[in-house]
Amino acid sequence: MPPRTSPTYRQARLGAELRKMRLHAGVTAEFAAGLLGIDRGKIPNIESGVRTISAERLSTLAANYGCTDETYLAALTAMTQARVRGWWDQYRGRLAAGMLDIAELEWHATQLHTVQTVHVPGLLQTEDYARAIFGAFLPELTRLDVELRVAFRRERRLVLERPQPVRYTGFVHEAALRMQFGGRRAALAQLEYLAEQSTADHITIRVLPIAQGIFPGAGHALLYAEGVVPKLDTAQLDSAHGPTFMHADGELAQYRSHLEWMYGKTLDASPSRDFIHRIRKEL
Repeated sequence: MPPRTSPTYRQARLGAELRKMRLHAGVTAEFAAGLLGIDRGKIPNIESGVRTISAERLSTLAANYGCTDETYLAALTAMTQARVRGWWDQYRGRLAAGMLDIAELEWHATQLHTVQTVHVPGLLQTEDYARAIFGAFLPELTRLDVELRVAFRRERRLVLERPQPVRYTGFVHEAALRMQFGGRRAALAQLEYLAEQSTADHITIRVLPIAQGIFPGAGHALLYAEGVVPKLDTAQLDSAHGPTFMHADGELAQYRSHLEWMYGKTLDASPSRDFIHRIRKEL
């Protein structure tokens, strides 16, 4: 199969795991190529996600790399299978690839955690609230581009609405709850919707009051997606140039500590819901 021109994050992640496995085993690219009966130059392409790998070849590499973690290998094997089109693929070529990668990451996660300091979590935004956020982009988006992003954000919510929804925890700073994106009416509707969604069994909203003071990661949003096994977790940060995905062991440890701090300092679910209602009355 010819190389891809632009692998998705999920495809690149599979390649990165194969490279990590090989290096841990102390195996050279030449040796790996010999195991598969291919040119040595194809190994870097496989390990960057540019070239596909079959489940059989993955099994051959894993056996020779000494990897015996069956759950981990089963998850990697699932990533080698012929890619089924997800709902996000209808937006390919119309939205930035990084936005689609986030949707795919959320869809395959076993649990999601997000930390938001300026606005409420994207998966729980109303259309008017999201429209106001996209309407403030610079350079300015056309009306059609804004509506395209609003529709995409609405469809991302499917991960919370499917028959087996992902478990979701949103940490939201009080400042984000007080922001009146789209005006007072849109902000009121957003707070009401957020409080309503937080009553679902699989959705938890935890508020960090301003009175708490300084907190880790101030100034940026975090999405932490749990994989089938911890070594397949991913941390994603937003930036002006698009999403940044991280999965190095040290990076994951750092953001797990971040989440532990949030669980220890934020209000529990019920007090958080009361807090949201109280802010809504104050607006």
